[in-house]
Amino acid sequence: MSSDQPKWTEIEHLPEWDEEFYAVYTAKKHGKWVMLKTLKPELRDKPEFREMIEKEFDVRYNLAHPNIIMINDYEEVPGLGMCIITDDVYGDSLRKLIDKGEVNEDIKEKILTRLVDAISYIQTNHIVHHPLRPETIIFTENIRNLKVIDVGFDQRANLSAADASEDMRNFGKILKEVLDATDDRNPRLRKVVDRCLATEPSKRFRDVPDLRMAIAGNSNKRLYIVIITFLLIMTAILGWLCVKNPAL
Repeated sequence: MSSDQPKWTEIEHLPEWDEEFYAVYTAKKHGKWVMLKTLKPELRDKPEFREMIEKEFDVRYNLAHPNIIMINDYEEVPGLGMCIITDDVYGDSLRKLIDKGEVNEDIKEKILTRLVDAISYIQTNHIVHHPLRPETIIFTENIRNLKVIDVGFDQRANLSAADASEDMRNFGKILKEVLDATDDRNPRLRKVVDRCLATEPSKRFRDVPDLRMAIAGNSNKRLYIVIITFLLIMTAILGWLCVKNPAL
């Protein structure tokens, strides 16, 4: 690589990805595409906000999950100030896919599986995060891999029951939009939505395993029935063999 080639090139603001306190950019670092997250200009000189972005970097740097955006570094970028640097996950947000009418069965299946996996990972690591929403769920170009981009700003020894319940509620909101977008009237999944959105937190799913069981629905029940039926048949056969041949 030429020594006079600039480190940072093709920096472009992505306003539709901006967050409450942050502006988001795409750029090339040494010729490789990355994403940049930095404080909005009016906040860059305020100590409390500089501390906030530094803490977010510290919390997220060690997270490693295939459906959560990975943080690579925290450094000064000309014209932008200090930036959190992440892998490039350029693509369409779930919100954009919904608005364009491009939500399909593959997208729905990834919401039901990979998004749930990401929520489980976040909760297991006791990460405090902003509400999950379609705007922060990205489906990458070409292969449409799901990535959650706004996953945490603090870490605690334990998450409260209220935190877990709020995740269930926000997942329900997302799933409802996806089902509506695909005109899916599956009663099992609609019941999952209703329980997630229950007004009383105590009536929502207790945790991710509880949610997964509900999403799986009767498939697990059928499996249990098959296993039990098989065991009963085998027991009957063994009993019959013992009667026919007492020496067994």
